[in-house]
Amino acid sequence: MSNTLTSIQSNASNPKVWVVIGVTIAGIVILAETRKRRIKALREEDFGAFLDRFELLPFPPPPPPAAKQSLSGLTFSISDSFDVKDYITGFGSSQWKKTHEVAEKTAVVVTTLLKNGATCVGKTIMEEMGFGILGENKQYGTPINPLMPSNVPGGCSSGSAVSVGAKLVDFALGIDTTGGVRIPASFCGILGFRSSQGTVSSVGVLPNSQSIGTVGWFARDPSVLCQVGHALLNLSAVTHKRQRSFIFADDLFELSDIPKQKSVHVVRKAIENLSGYQTPKHINVGQHIASNVPSLAEFCDQSGKSQKSASTLKALSSVMLSIQRHEFKTNHEEWSKTCKSFFGPSFSSDVVAALKSRNESIKSLYRVKTEMRATIQSLLKEDGILVIPTVADPPPKLNTKNKSVLNEFLDRNYALSSIASMSGCCQVTIPLGTHGDRPVSVSFLAYYGGDKFLLDTILDVYASLQDQADIASSLAPATDSNGSMEASEVMKEKGNVAYKGRQWNVAVRFYTEAIKLNGANATYFCNRAAAYLELSRFQEAEEDCTEAVLIDKKNVKAYLRRGTARESLLRYKEAAADFRHALVLEPHNKTAKAAEKRLRKQT
Repeated sequence: MSNTLTSIQSNASNPKVWVVIGVTIAGIVILAETRKRRIKALREEDFGAFLDRFELLPFPPPPPPAAKQSLSGLTFSISDSFDVKDYITGFGSSQWKKTHEVAEKTAVVVTTLLKNGATCVGKTIMEEMGFGILGENKQYGTPINPLMPSNVPGGCSSGSAVSVGAKLVDFALGIDTTGGVRIPASFCGILGFRSSQGTVSSVGVLPNSQSIGTVGWFARDPSVLCQVGHALLNLSAVTHKRQRSFIFADDLFELSDIPKQKSVHVVRKAIENLSGYQTPKHINVGQHIASNVPSLAEFCDQSGKSQKSASTLKALSSVMLSIQRHEFKTNHEEWSKTCKSFFGPSFSSDVVAALKSRNESIKSLYRVKTEMRATIQSLLKEDGILVIPTVADPPPKLNTKNKSVLNEFLDRNYALSSIASMSGCCQVTIPLGTHGDRPVSVSFLAYYGGDKFLLDTILDVYASLQDQADIASSLAPATDSNGSMEASEVMKEKGNVAYKGRQWNVAVRFYTEAIKLNGANATYFCNRAAAYLELSRFQEAEEDCTEAVLIDKKNVKAYLRRGTARESLLRYKEAAADFRHALVLEPHNKTAKAAEKRLRKQT
């Protein structure tokens, strides 16, 4: 028995002893609480973005008459995947950090930025080993989204995005494999650039998946974003004037719940008065990929013609994730064998799944990737810019436990990010203000190797985009007017004739006129939804069916069509609920029965 315990027992009857014990315990509690509050205060001060704080000073400027360093006076942060001499690169994992030595050299990209006059001020938290698009880290804590503190910041380069969004640095580096720069840029309301795969040096950067991953960067100011790009890509400062052709991915905007007046309309209006821009084009990207990437067919769900676009995009994202898991396992399997005891509940399920993965069709996966690059190159050529939503949903709440909700979120957003990841092309996230309390953004994609073309485009259109975004935010939504019942029926019948003649756009116009004349008729909304479904405009179809249900809660067709729209938007749980509701109203409805059975496998 220890001397301390013996002393306490022998003096147990002395009240002074208990006073001393009480004071000691209170002191320990106060110290612990003080430390806890200090850590919390420090975390709030830097939004929980940083893992290590240090300062890497820029290289001395060259003597005159050499040009001034392009990034002079700017500060930046780097995610925990970039080597810094004499620091351990932790890869977002405490267990990785424990089992590795300090880096012998600093990553080439970091050195390049220092040579150009920038100062590095620290390493930021990232999702464990470069997986995920939420930005959460169980081991170090999740960086605080400066725009929506109760919601995730997006990942995997979450800390870097937060450090820029919170104005702690001028720009930051991250890695982008399945959306690791693009998505947190959107969620934090800043610019994010994913470079063409392999065009920026990856020497000194820990690989998650080298054939689809690439270096990216964040900034609040488009000129800073471009200056960083010019430094890392070693680009000429000369801008070459040439025509630009914008191509809107109509089916991808159907996946987004942001009104088109705050995305598509903003981009269209922004380029209307700028010189050098051709009349915008429109495309169904899912169908285009299905027609031009034949190797993808073996990975597609063949059920249901109306879901062809969604099925194609889901298959593409599935191939992307399979390649990521395969390459991660190849890169780090040896390390994992020495750390099996560490794979407990604190480890990311993505990491564990990757290390346990087996894939028998590796050649088929890479064939899809090769065909995908050729398809996007052929579509965009050297003057095309594909316009898509960066994300389909608002940032989920922190620590969301509902797996079905998260899985649907991941399905929709991986579908969007897979286009650049699988083609290797460059992509930029551009903020466009807010919708309600959430940030809005769009993405521009250019051909593989067209990084300078894309950076020049951002500089050219950014101010106009922000002006139009401000105008869109200030506009009140248009209201419908009621009119004569007879006139509205005439418009509906004209719509029905056009629909039967497979003139879907004409049918939409007539049904819209009917709704303007009489907005209280559920059939008009339900009929227009049917035309929207034929046009693959699923978001609008869903909205019309919801209006129809509000007017007539027993409208079976509205539930069936809304279920079809939601299934096409990869929102399987809600779609299943609609088909079940239709079955309650019509127990023998064959369409509802088949759909409910099909969706049971997805939810």
